[in-house]
Amino acid sequence: MVDQLSKIVPVIMAGGRGTRLWPISRSSRPKQFLALAGRDSLFQETLQRVADSDQFAAPVIVTNEEYRFLVAEQAQEVGVELGAILLEPAARNTTAAILAAALYLKDKTDDDQVLYVLASDHKVTADAGYTDAVVQATACAEAGELVTFGIAPTESATGYGYIKQGEKLESGGHRVAEFVEKPQLERAQEMLDAGGYYWNSGTFMMPRDVFIAECERLAPETSAAVGDAVAKATADLDFVRLDKQSFEQAPDISVDYAIFEKTDRAAVVPSAFSWSDLGSWDAVWKVGDMDAGGNVARGQVTLSETEDSLVYSDSAHVAVHGLKNIAVVVSEDAVFVGDLNATQRVGDIVKRLKSSEETMALTETHKTSYRPWGGYSSLVLGERFQVKRLFVKPGKQLSLQKHHHRSEHWVVVTGTAEVTVGDKVELLGENQSVYIPQGEVHRLANPGKIMLELIEVQTGSYFGEDDIIRLEDEFGRS
Repeated sequence: MVDQLSKIVPVIMAGGRGTRLWPISRSSRPKQFLALAGRDSLFQETLQRVADSDQFAAPVIVTNEEYRFLVAEQAQEVGVELGAILLEPAARNTTAAILAAALYLKDKTDDDQVLYVLASDHKVTADAGYTDAVVQATACAEAGELVTFGIAPTESATGYGYIKQGEKLESGGHRVAEFVEKPQLERAQEMLDAGGYYWNSGTFMMPRDVFIAECERLAPETSAAVGDAVAKATADLDFVRLDKQSFEQAPDISVDYAIFEKTDRAAVVPSAFSWSDLGSWDAVWKVGDMDAGGNVARGQVTLSETEDSLVYSDSAHVAVHGLKNIAVVVSEDAVFVGDLNATQRVGDIVKRLKSSEETMALTETHKTSYRPWGGYSSLVLGERFQVKRLFVKPGKQLSLQKHHHRSEHWVVVTGTAEVTVGDKVELLGENQSVYIPQGEVHRLANPGKIMLELIEVQTGSYFGEDDIIRLEDEFGRS
């Protein structure tokens, strides 16, 4: 971690479990960690917008335990060093998350700082308009205001909250005159026609100590609970674990409701850059690279006589003919097809899937699961056997472990495997295999320079991940 403190500290919220982009986004790997509209994930794009060390300090990330290695790995992939990764033991919304980062930073230095609070799952074009908005918001925050970025609306959208600008402030920006919840279409059109209204982007610039003081004044329960959680926090590898018992006492409330709608310091900076919260598949379509027919295609896709549609596949080849205004989204184990203009209702489908034991897993995990050492894909699951594809990154190793209910056969497909079985350690090359008896201590490592791939055949009575008894683990999971 970079021990660097400067005036503007990015605070990136990366703990959301949103499933509105199902079936690609799921609770085990939600949209912020996916490359939905570019080469890098949305989280990585957010990191790169605040990577200028002349302007920003090393970012502080607030996430949960399940995503901790994803955060660290994706930051490393784009070469952005982090100031801290705070782990929330429970979901308590944005007030608690931002306050935890503010209090953590206050413990590090008495010098006041400006916090630049960003969501990790928004799509932003970092052009000249973006730079101008950041500069203006910084000046406004330095004058003691709690600033939200207001995005100039381009349509009468009903999926966003709105902010009405009030009087002009000397420091730049405007006083907030009114917050408007997600409106009906008629009201949204009225605001668009009237002017002076902006989409609430959920992005903030604020003086650290002013925000802490306003939380103490306006949200005392949150202030007390989060204060205790930070005071009792513990270090775990490169992570900071907030105290579970204290943090769970914090109310589940957004910073908009708890602070911004109550404070007399709320300001809005009108911002003229391209922004989307990518809250639905039609939003992904709008920011995508469209062909002459208005289609956005990603993955293995063939289109014929199709218009104004989104077709997204991360597995099978998809061919679409003779349709208009549709969304087709294909993952490894599920397919969504619907009216592109109604994709904001995908959440209703997810709720139905979650309500059934037979389909609940489709909302939580993919067939491919990622781990700090690599990951695995489930290929076949039978009554007393399971077949997986394992992939291990160069220089990484799994935990030293054993299983009570299954034995395993490993066949190396690509790369070199260092295999520990009991007291024996051996190297295996392509097409070589090894057997791990039930209950035997074992470990798999990749000592090579390329990705190690294996086929794993498990046989036994139970294949749950909770049958992994870790004896040693470099990732702190034993």
